[in-house]
Amino acid sequence: MNPNHEKNLTEFEQYLHHEEKSQATIEKYMRDVRAFLNYMTGGEIGKDQMIAFKEYLAARYAPASVNSMLVSVNSFLRYTGQAHCCVKLLKIQRQIFCSEQRELTRQEYQRLVKAAGGTRLALVLQTICGTGIRVSELQYITVEAVYAGKAVVSCKNKTRVIFIPSSLQKTLKERIKKTGLKTGPVFVSKNGAPLNRSNIWREMKALCASAGVSPDKVFPHNLRHLFARTFYSIEKDIVRLADLLGHSSINTTRIYTIDSGWQHRSRLERVQIILTT
Repeated sequence: MNPNHEKNLTEFEQYLHHEEKSQATIEKYMRDVRAFLNYMTGGEIGKDQMIAFKEYLAARYAPASVNSMLVSVNSFLRYTGQAHCCVKLLKIQRQIFCSEQRELTRQEYQRLVKAAGGTRLALVLQTICGTGIRVSELQYITVEAVYAGKAVVSCKNKTRVIFIPSSLQKTLKERIKKTGLKTGPVFVSKNGAPLNRSNIWREMKALCASAGVSPDKVFPHNLRHLFARTFYSIEKDIVRLADLLGHSSINTTRIYTIDSGWQHRSRLERVQIILTT
C-alpha cells in the first residue's frame, strides 16, 4: 500500500473515533477503505478510478452492499480533501417484499435453538431474538442488567433501555449462577472478553446442517429482523418498533417489516379475485 495511503488510513481511523462512531461502524469503514486502497494497488486516486471501482463493486455485490461500501470510501475521500472524487450511490427502488431465500422463519429459529442445545449459543440466539438488540450490543447484557430486568444500551451516539422478558431473564439468571459470574457481560469468550460478531457468526453457521436451515438465512442480524417482524405483526406500531430497535429513521425500520414474497403474492391474488368476480 502507498505509504501516504497508510498514513491517511491511520488518521482517518482516529477521526472516526473523534466523531464518536460506534466500534462496529469504524471497523466497517476501515475494512471497506482498505479494500478500496488494495484495489488501487498504490495508484493515484481520481474520479475515473472511483467510477471504475464503483463498476467493479456493482459487478460483484448486491446494490445495497455496493452503496454501503461507497459510503465508507466517500467519507474517507472527503476526510482526505478529495471530495471531488466522490461518486454517487446506486439508485435502488425500495423493495416491497423480502426474499424468501433470506428470511428466517419462526420455525427455523426454533430449530436453530434446539440444535444449539443447552449451550451458550442457544442463549445468545434467544437473547438477540427476544430483545431485538444488535449483535454488537450483546455486551450490554450484563449480570447487573439481567437482575435489573433491563439493559441500558449505548450505540451510535444514542442511549436506549432494552427490557429483558421475564422468561429470558430467568434463563439468563440460571446461566449466571452456572458460570459463577459476578459482574459484567454475560456472554464472554474464554479469555473474558465480550463475544464478538465473528465468534457468533461462525458458531451460528455450524448449526445449519443439524438444524436443517439454509446457511443463507443464518446470521445474527436476521434474528433482529425476526424480532421486528414478530413485534410488528402483533402491535402494528412502527414508531414504537423504531424506538425499540434504536432507529433514528422510520424508513430504516420499514425494511424490517416488509412482507415476504409469498405474502405479497397472496395479496395480489386476493386483488385479482376481487377484480374478476
